[in-house]
Amino acid sequence: MSLPVVLVHGLRTSRTMWRAQVAALERVGRRAVAVDLPGHGTRIGEPFTLDAAVDTVVDAIDRVGGRAFVVGLSLGGYVGIRHAARHPDQVAGLMAASCSTRPHRVLLAGWSVGAHGIARLPDRGARLNQLLVDLALPPEGARDVGAGGFALDATNEVLREMTVATPLEDLARIEAPVWLVNGAFDHFRGEERRFVAACRDGRLVVVPRATHLVNLVAPARFTRVLLEAVDEVEERAMAPVE
Repeated sequence: MSLPVVLVHGLRTSRTMWRAQVAALERVGRRAVAVDLPGHGTRIGEPFTLDAAVDTVVDAIDRVGGRAFVVGLSLGGYVGIRHAARHPDQVAGLMAASCSTRPHRVLLAGWSVGAHGIARLPDRGARLNQLLVDLALPPEGARDVGAGGFALDATNEVLREMTVATPLEDLARIEAPVWLVNGAFDHFRGEERRFVAACRDGRLVVVPRATHLVNLVAPARFTRVLLEAVDEVEERAMAPVE
């Protein structure tokens, strides 16, 4: 049986952002499960905590057989790193995209102030969010990311939880191979060299001309990296021990 893949979305988005990757994985015969984190998608209204997010990944992997290749982007990448450090037996490999910056408290506090201001708008920032999506993404990517709705009220809860995230320390504990994938113009790639150096078995892929939502901006390139990574993990697992 081929290695299944579990995909974890970013802040305010949902599992629908992975449509292109899920379709590609299924075309090559792999089972792919994209989850909704607490407070997002089908779970809007549920409180978000990092522990609950990690539990979401645990449950998804249990449903596909107990071991999987995990893919996460932005918030999902931080969740994937935390999960892999705490549940190593579940993770055959990890792709953590668009999350190569530590969540510094000062930076999180600044984002929180901005989020509070947007939340006071009459539509709670829905039109502004849609404008940014339309400007940042190609039409198909915008449709995919919007298909599951936007968790406009989740931001501050997530930012509070991210103050306890320790991605560098967690990466150092992960024995499975790790791919750090960033768009060349991603504002979250500032510490990517430090992140890859923290990995026991890590590699860095930078996607040219792509921005933060790299799987939506450059879906073909991102999907190719993902398929090759999963194949590599599976081939290494099947190789005879010398």
